[in-house]
Amino acid sequence: MVEPVPETSRKHLTPPNVIQGQTAPATIMEPRQSYNRVFELLETHQKWFANSLPLIASENIPSPAVREALLSDFGNRYAEGWTGERVYAGCKYIDQVEQICIDLAKQLFNVDFADVRPISGVCANLVAYTTFTTPGDTILALAIPAGGHISMGKKEFGGTAGAVRGLNVEYLPFDTEEMNIDIDATEKKIKKLSDEDKKPTLAMLGGSVLPFPHPVKQLADTFQESDTRICFDAAHVAGLIAGTEFQDPLHEGADAMTASTHKTLPGPQGGLILSKPEHGEKIKKSTFPGNVSNHHLHHLAGKAVMFAEMLAFGKEYASQIVKNSRALAAALHERGFQVLGEKKGFTRSHLLVADITKFGDGKTIEKKLEDANIILNRNLLPYDIKADKSSSQRRGCSQDCEPRFRVSKRLPESPLRIRDQQRRLHLHSHPISLELNQTSNRTVKARPHQPYYPLH
Repeated sequence: MVEPVPETSRKHLTPPNVIQGQTAPATIMEPRQSYNRVFELLETHQKWFANSLPLIASENIPSPAVREALLSDFGNRYAEGWTGERVYAGCKYIDQVEQICIDLAKQLFNVDFADVRPISGVCANLVAYTTFTTPGDTILALAIPAGGHISMGKKEFGGTAGAVRGLNVEYLPFDTEEMNIDIDATEKKIKKLSDEDKKPTLAMLGGSVLPFPHPVKQLADTFQESDTRICFDAAHVAGLIAGTEFQDPLHEGADAMTASTHKTLPGPQGGLILSKPEHGEKIKKSTFPGNVSNHHLHHLAGKAVMFAEMLAFGKEYASQIVKNSRALAAALHERGFQVLGEKKGFTRSHLLVADITKFGDGKTIEKKLEDANIILNRNLLPYDIKADKSSSQRRGCSQDCEPRFRVSKRLPESPLRIRDQQRRLHLHSHPISLELNQTSNRTVKARPHQPYYPLH
């Protein structure tokens, strides 16, 4: 267990407009003291995670080469607009890197149009809403307990689709036995909405809890007949799609696919939107000036490096993620955990969902596991009523699934010890970047348990 950094002595100031007991008092620190405190906490966090088992499904660890790109001068610069059409000067090399990034994304996903400028998966979804909808339109999406994301949520819940874009959100019917969208009920719902003059203009498939492929191909004709566009939120599974280990939505009938670049894609935090070529020009305008100004150019460079890594090693990487996820699910099931989706092999993606009601509530168990250096998140299930009473935990297997890590059909009895060995290997040499760097006669070295920033 990593010991916390001792508290630094500080003075507190309570402004006149702060009501005692309701708002934390402001903290006064000397500049040098606060500067050092930040780096102390960064170092402590680094040591903690170096000795932990992170299983957050939405997280991954980029290679040293990606992190090198993040430290470049690109992070200090501005670029607005499409390559070759910038609002700012000084972009002649930025344009070249961005074009490489676009070309790599198109090659990786075998598509004709890619916009790599969205700065997050939520931002990419907003680009899709701007492209395919008008405020006041009706869209279809999964409810959050059924695996939908808050960016698809209703206005009354603060969801992006409702609160930001002004869309009316109708929920896709969900089959709790299949852990998937109910095809027959969805077809009936589309007809009912059309009869009520609330025909959906967009269907958002995909989401945050996606253990199994969604029925894009099965519903494509129905959506097309009702003139409903399909966007697949692949934030969690984009790396599996790129590695041909999951469904390929754009080749099954989807009009667009949004993604994060830091979940099963091991890149910097950011977003991406891919589409059929006929939607390209509208998506460009929806991104800029619609939703993005400067698009975090150092992250853009990191995305390009990551796409190159995935083209070289993505199939093996994605395959290992799914193998590890299924092995973990089976091992937990054997030990008495109620892992959902048993009849379908528990999962076909990087994540699994377990109902832990018999052990307690999700929030309490999440905290106990965190105290034991096992980091995962509680999650709502379709039958959960209250958001603060989650019944399940979502576990992801992306962070520790480098191509050379192998899992037997039965997990070892001491996964924490094996995990620590993997962590040391990971920090010594990221397999993907090391091989690419050897090819290019470049060396990127990383010492185990050392942060990639200066400590003072």
